[in-house]
Amino acid sequence: MIDGSAPRPRPGVSRAVAVLVLVALAALIPLLGPSAALHGTGEAAAPGTGGIGLLRTVLFAALCVPVGELFVNRLARSVPGAPPAMPRSWAPYAATAGFVAALALASVVSTGNLVPSSPADLDVGGLYATRDGKLALLEVNAFAVAGLCALSRRPATQLWPLAAVVVAEALRAHPTTEHSPLLGSGLTLVHLTCATLWVGGLLYALRTQHGWGVREAGAALLGLYARVAAVLLAAITATGVWSSLRRMPPDTVLHQLTETAYGRALLAKVILMVAVVALALWARIRLHRAADPLAACSPARAEVVALGVVVAVSGLLTALPVPIRW
Repeated sequence: MIDGSAPRPRPGVSRAVAVLVLVALAALIPLLGPSAALHGTGEAAAPGTGGIGLLRTVLFAALCVPVGELFVNRLARSVPGAPPAMPRSWAPYAATAGFVAALALASVVSTGNLVPSSPADLDVGGLYATRDGKLALLEVNAFAVAGLCALSRRPATQLWPLAAVVVAEALRAHPTTEHSPLLGSGLTLVHLTCATLWVGGLLYALRTQHGWGVREAGAALLGLYARVAAVLLAAITATGVWSSLRRMPPDTVLHQLTETAYGRALLAKVILMVAVVALALWARIRLHRAADPLAACSPARAEVVALGVVVAVSGLLTALPVPIRW
């Protein structure tokens, strides 16, 4: 007798398909977001804002994955009875994606922040003559080195090129013409470091807990991560508010949150972060009070999805015109 029922998809395949769908939806935020954010503001967007926002999103995501893996690997050493096996690293793939994104962004910088229409428009040698060009080249080389480190016998060494990317991003976001650029770069450095630890760490902690299959060890790992995440959240909030007030003085905040593209994107990010914090608190309550601590995984998975959207909005935010008013 032939069973006519359709075969059920394997959980791994279903999960991969769900991830691809979520990634595709997140990519629409930086691609379609500029037109919505700029509508009615009277501001002019730079050429290729959507594409640049998408590339920044890929770069940020490529930074989060390996940093999170290094972070959780260190936490796992403190978990009693933790299995020695860890999930397969995604760091080489992340480094490849980061390298491609950084290379594309460098090509834009080489043409004077214009989208090149052909290879003849590129001025690779000119990158060495400008501050932005040097930072763009640093990011390209850093991701290339990080990929090689991830494939080596000592993958922990990728920490140094990844740190170079964070420093380059912090410097790039605050040009020398800005008031107190070193202060702005310092705030961005702390903000970006804590954000990558939070996003990438939660993703890899959930992968590790699932791969271990040992409930006690998995719950202990999530508990360790939750304690560190509380400190990361405080640092992210403090640096984010400070950075925003440097660009939007208190007496103009309400106006700029609704009347400028940067303010609208920032408002969307704040709303998303409130949802993320709510999910994080829900997961923490389940972790400590539920009969099964691993019940915290459900809100934690939703938190990862929400954080992915936050990363996409952050990529959009970096591509929009900044309303600097000193």
